[in-house]
Amino acid sequence: MAKEILTTQNIILKQKPETKWEAIERVGGMLVNSGYVTPKYLDGMKEREEKFTTYIGNGIAIPHGVNEYKNEIMETGLVIVQYPDGVDFGKGNTAYIVIGIAGKGDEHLEILTKIALTVQDKGNVERLRFAETAQEILSIIEEGVM
Repeated sequence: MAKEILTTQNIILKQKPETKWEAIERVGGMLVNSGYVTPKYLDGMKEREEKFTTYIGNGIAIPHGVNEYKNEIMETGLVIVQYPDGVDFGKGNTAYIVIGIAGKGDEHLEILTKIALTVQDKGNVERLRFAETAQEILSIIEEGVM
């Protein structure tokens, strides 16, 4: 793999509230700017959200593209935006952590598993929500389940 899947440069802290569409644009733009995907991948992310919410519960949303846009992924990558005040993902669902993902093959499954295990614990989500540094967020994810 040519790039790291998640780096501190791809974590934004203390982002002001915005709409879910702006949040999806933000993480999609970060994936593009980091060279993980082409700009067209954002269309796939929006299409996914229109079909089915990417809010997974416990204050976490994981926007990603529909399968038809897999060929727009150049490298596997993740980006994270922390919204301490939350983003309304509809139906009473508020995301405090929005994770943009582009997965090529199976490369992303290990880190996605770590994230899934981490965020099933509400205490970990609170730690992510109020983390002060990008390194702290990486460390919380690396620790996984407490």
